[in-house]
Formats: sequence, structure tokens, C-alpha cells
Amino acid sequence: MSSQKSTHPVTLFTGQWADLPFEEVAQLASSWGYDGLEVCTWGDHLDLKRAEEDPGYLQTRRDILDKYNLNVYAISTHLSGQAVCDNPIDFRHEAILRDYMWGDGDGEGVRQRAAEEQKRAARVARKLGVDTVVGFTGSSIWQYVAMFPPVPESVIDAGYEDFAKRWNPILDVFDAEGVRFAHEVHPSEIAYDYYTTVKTLEAIDHRPAFGLNWDPSHMMWQNLDPVAFILDFADRIYHVDCKDTRMRLGNGRRGVMGSHLPWSHMQRGWDFVSTGHGDVPWEDSFRALEFIGYKGPISVEWEDAGMDRLRGAAEAVGFVRNLLWEKPAGAFDAAFSKE
Repeated sequence: MSSQKSTHPVTLFTGQWADLPFEEVAQLASSWGYDGLEVCTWGDHLDLKRAEEDPGYLQTRRDILDKYNLNVYAISTHLSGQAVCDNPIDFRHEAILRDYMWGDGDGEGVRQRAAEEQKRAARVARKLGVDTVVGFTGSSIWQYVAMFPPVPESVIDAGYEDFAKRWNPILDVFDAEGVRFAHEVHPSEIAYDYYTTVKTLEAIDHRPAFGLNWDPSHMMWQNLDPVAFILDFADRIYHVDCKDTRMRLGNGRRGVMGSHLPWSHMQRGWDFVSTGHGDVPWEDSFRALEFIGYKGPISVEWEDAGMDRLRGAAEAVGFVRNLLWEKPAGAFDAAFSKE
């Protein structure tokens, strides 16, 4: 258990733990020394429809958190958010969506029900006293990322228009509830790198309800600078997920596309690994977050097909906390003064 003081609450994202009961995850996180949770909205961790319809249900979530001295700093709608803009909607979405969102599987119906789920998330977040919902947006144009067969610019522009048309009504509810959405910049989404993030913000006129979840793992394998990203979008970093990436490029065979190889395959050009075991420049990243005045939680997102998660999550809280040191009270060169 980590007891070292840190400048930000260190939380555990429960998304990769949703096969376990919520209480079991809370007990584990507490025993490892986490301050709270970023609670996913799948498995039994948080059912948004039930939370909105059953006044007693949310209290059961609060009771579990209180029992293990944990706070909730954000909730996650990654899986349902993916379906808001995706086209096509297919077997992949059926596998990750709750039955009431999938319905009969008709693509537009699924997209509309997924959009309603995002609005529901804002209302439930407010009831929980949570200010941030973290998630994905989906994208109707990710399928064209290779730009072959040739894709007219008008099709790409229409993708951003589709995003704005679907997400502006969602963000209206976020505004009404005083909650912010933190989009995780990620391949398969409308914003997946620097330039697509700029275009995404432009598409919704930079409205404040829509910001970013900084997760460097997806930037690493795209050869983006995760530290520069923090500085470039300083006013939009609404949440932080700590996931690490090990890069294994350079032998002339391994590429950034992954070669359709499974996670942990040693011939992949990169792989997700437990926080602290990859190539993310964590110290500079945390210095940059401090520089821009980020005050929110630091959430550990465990993904590593080559390490048991009980070890990975237990290690990660100490690793992260060790980098969240207090700033000095004064300038180091003040000691040179004769005054």
C-alpha cells in the first residue's frame, strides 16, 4: 500500500476490471492505496439507466465507495460513446453495448440511443457530485484513414459536421448539468492526433463543455509528443489517464499498424504495458501538467497482456505518486542572495 503524499488524487480506472464486482474492485483499489476511482459504466460498476430510474441504486454505489474510503472523480462512457458517431455499427458494438442501447441493431437507432446514454451520463454524474465524464465520440470517417480508395475532402468535412450535429445536443445537457466531457484522443475517434483535435474543437466552436482526456499511450505509437500535446491544449486537459506504451520499432519489420498481431506478441511494433514499464516520458508529462495548472485526478488505466493486473495496478499507484511531488516554496537560487 502506498502512503506517500501526492499533489493530485491517484485513481484507478475500473474499465479493465468490469469482469469483477464493483465492490471487489473498490476493495482492491483501497488496499493498494488509491484515493478513488474513475468508474466505468459497464459491467455492474455503474448502470446509468438504473441510476437514473432507481433513487436507491446510486446510494449503493456511494455506500461501497464510503466503505473503502474512496472518492469518485470521474465516470467513463468509452464504450457507449463509441457508438454515437461510428458508421458502420456492427458486431463490434453489439459486443460492448448494453442491450437497451443495442436494441434491434439498426445502425441509426443504435447511434441515437448511444447519444441519449451520453446525456444520461451527464445527469447521473451531477447526482454523484462528479464534474467530468470521460469517453469516446466514435467517428464516421475513421474508416477512411488510409485515404484509399481516394476520399474527397468533402467526405472528411462531412464527418466533422456529423460529429457536431450529434454531439452539440449532448453537450447542451452537459452545460445544463454543469458537467464537462473529456474526450480521449485515440485512433478510431473523431480526434486522434494534433490536427484532428484542432478540427474537432473547431467543429463545435470550441465550446467549453468539450475537453480532452490526456492519455499518452495512444500518442506514443503515432509518434506524437505527449508533453507538447499538454502544452498545446493546456486549457482543454480536463482529465488524465495513465497508460503506458512500449515501443519496439526499428528492426525493419515491425510497423506502427500492429500487423494484426495480438497484444503482447513480441513482433508487434508497439504494445500497451503497465504504467511505468513503457516509454512514456512520465516525469516531463507531470511537470507539464503542473505547469499548465492541471488540478484533477491522475487515473491509472491498466492494460498489459503480459503482466497480471493485480501486480500492475498495485505497482502503478506508487510509481505515479512518486512523481507527483510538491513544488519548492521558493526559487532554488534564492539561497544565493545576501538578503
